[in-house]
Amino acid sequence: MTKSITAHGFSFQKDQSDLINQKLKKIDYADDLIIDLILRVKEEKKFYFDVTINFRWGANAHVTSEDFDFAAGMNKLIDVLEIKIKKEKEKVQSKK
Repeated sequence: MTKSITAHGFSFQKDQSDLINQKLKKIDYADDLIIDLILRVKEEKKFYFDVTINFRWGANAHVTSEDFDFAAGMNKLIDVLEIKIKKEKEKVQSKK
């Protein structure tokens, strides 16, 4: 899986980068299913998280979240992302 992580309107602090890497480890089980993961974080009055995942079989998933707190927004994003990955994995397995 290729990961692309970018910040718009600010630069990641060390603890924010560490949190992102820690949270993305939660989806390492899907490493062989995902071609690439593109995470964009934008800061205006609050943090906007935007992820696009491209799966091996041509499907893609798009997940967003927003929060005033960086950690809370990242947690929401990962929770929804895990659900999307599991649903997509089940869909593909049921077609076999």
